[in-house]
Amino acid sequence: MMRTRPLKVALLGCGGVGSEVARIMTTHAADLAARIGAPVELAGVAVRRPDRVRAGIDPSLITTDATALVKRGDIDVVVEVIGGIEPARTLITTAFQHGASVVSANKALIAQDGAALHAAAEEQGRDLYYEAAVAGAIPLIRPLRESMAGDKVNRVLGIVNGTTNFILDKMDTTGAGYQEALDEATALGYAEADPTADVEGFDAAAKAAILSGIAFHSRVLLDDVYREGMTEVTAADFASAKEMGCTIKLLAICERAADGGSVTARVHPAMIPLTHPLASVRGAYNAVFVESEAAGQLMFYGPGAGGSPTASAVLGDLVAVCRNRLAGATGPGDSAYAALPVSPMGEVVTRYHISLDVADKPGVLAQVATVFAEHGVSIDTVRQQGKDGEASLVVVTHRASDASLSGVVEALRGLDTVRGVASIMRVEGE
Repeated sequence: MMRTRPLKVALLGCGGVGSEVARIMTTHAADLAARIGAPVELAGVAVRRPDRVRAGIDPSLITTDATALVKRGDIDVVVEVIGGIEPARTLITTAFQHGASVVSANKALIAQDGAALHAAAEEQGRDLYYEAAVAGAIPLIRPLRESMAGDKVNRVLGIVNGTTNFILDKMDTTGAGYQEALDEATALGYAEADPTADVEGFDAAAKAAILSGIAFHSRVLLDDVYREGMTEVTAADFASAKEMGCTIKLLAICERAADGGSVTARVHPAMIPLTHPLASVRGAYNAVFVESEAAGQLMFYGPGAGGSPTASAVLGDLVAVCRNRLAGATGPGDSAYAALPVSPMGEVVTRYHISLDVADKPGVLAQVATVFAEHGVSIDTVRQQGKDGEASLVVVTHRASDASLSGVVEALRGLDTVRGVASIMRVEGE
């Protein structure tokens, strides 16, 4: 039997995502009520600019006093889609203190302060859900946290930023340079006026921290994630990748060490074979590849951003939290029992593609090979092209640690026959 008294929802933020959440709550009200077991009512919407016209939202619900809204005491669920650290953090903890559960899309805040927020929710017997914080509409956090709770996840490898994937895809398929592809992404609305958070990997790093913590039941903070942007990727890098049967993606990689004693989390551009499922992810789409002991390999694919896709994830969490509210229960909270340490980037082992500018004369290859051997880095393939006294030398290694490769590069720069290191890129997905 359906409860007639509605569950009240406070919405913090009414931009692209928030306005879609409000619209769906209104247009799908009957369906949501049937799925939850009670009606849901939008009880207030906190915004910074109250004079802006917001179609479909009762103007009497609009307020600029977000603190007063979450303190009302009759609010069952607070939906936070304002982003940033403050005032979002204070508003969420205040909501818990006044009896509300929280649904958030705030990746930066969850990555930085997820443990403290979970503790605050647990102290008050409330829920904290944030499916929309990673990969937009793609169901990912709930499968990792619930569906795979009985499995052991060893690796999460994914494209978790649509802007960077659009740019790299354009460079790959059209031969465009980085700036040209970025300009197109900006014109189409995929890139912000200041794209730094995307192209320098900050956005993906926050998502990697969240995914690592959930997948490995350990505390992984944003500062634990190695981050490298993609602004230095060139058309020449894509040409080299194609010669290897690869393409280039900005990847978030979360791994359990082979001995199971630690984890790593990193974000950087990497070459991946065209045969890997992630290589075919085009445009602004996201995809995440999960490897576990029992389930094997799973791939989650879909739109990773945008108002409607992200609102879909928010509403899914809202339904779950409302059901818990009616049942007098809470869903899964923070799980960090494993407490695995995060290994530094220097210990990460992978393959490398190194492009060198060298003198075109006898003995250069032998010198370069000697440097690799002295640092314990095995060479897989070498390709050399030369003309008019100058040459390019491309070396692809077998698996080596980042620290070993750093030693190789430093030594190569000391050779008088090496004019410069044109590019270094990791090779993943094999």
